[in-house]
Amino acid sequence: MKKTLLLLVCLFCAELLLGQPKKDWANYGRYEQANAELTTRPDVVFMGNSITEGWFRAHPEFFTEHNYAARGISGQVTSQMLCRFRSDVLNLAPKAVVILAGTNDIAQNQGPISLEHIYENIVSMAELARMHKIRVVICSVLPAADYRWNKGLDPAPKIVELNSMLKKYAEENRCFWVDFHTPMKDEQDGLRAEYTQDGVHPLPAGYTVMEEIIAPVLRKAAK
Repeated sequence: MKKTLLLLVCLFCAELLLGQPKKDWANYGRYEQANAELTTRPDVVFMGNSITEGWFRAHPEFFTEHNYAARGISGQVTSQMLCRFRSDVLNLAPKAVVILAGTNDIAQNQGPISLEHIYENIVSMAELARMHKIRVVICSVLPAADYRWNKGLDPAPKIVELNSMLKKYAEENRCFWVDFHTPMKDEQDGLRAEYTQDGVHPLPAGYTVMEEIIAPVLRKAAK
């Protein structure tokens, strides 16, 4: 009787697993067609999360007019970006890559992770790019006082610490550093109200500020 019950449970679990759709955890498929359809080498690829994805939606002309490719995927953490870095950056052979990542890690979108491991994932992307003669632009994580989808994590001081780590790496390893945090923060190290509705994602006005900050850096990086 016990063996029969155990067999039935195993069969039921197997049926559930087989019936579930297989997931593309790193979302390699998100830009697979767009990458295949590229006819020219992009000058710059932007690797990121929903902030980068929203940037393209808000100001597509910023990308199309400058031969930039946006490769942001909403919700992604740095581990997922590192997995797809070859297909969405290296294989496109840009002159430069912009890495804007880390806030979803701090928000624990894929569970808890230390600042050191977030830092290591970003550094790994930078090192892969440099090995392929791609110039690296590392961006600070944008300010955030809280995450509406995972409240109470007190992200502001963690973002400041991670940015300090990333800035030090960029300066010591001939990478370009872009500081969005300082000009866009409020008194609580959150994102200024005029730049956001949810405290994390920029409005078009916020993206305008970001473009003004990063444009001179990209002119150097994409020479």
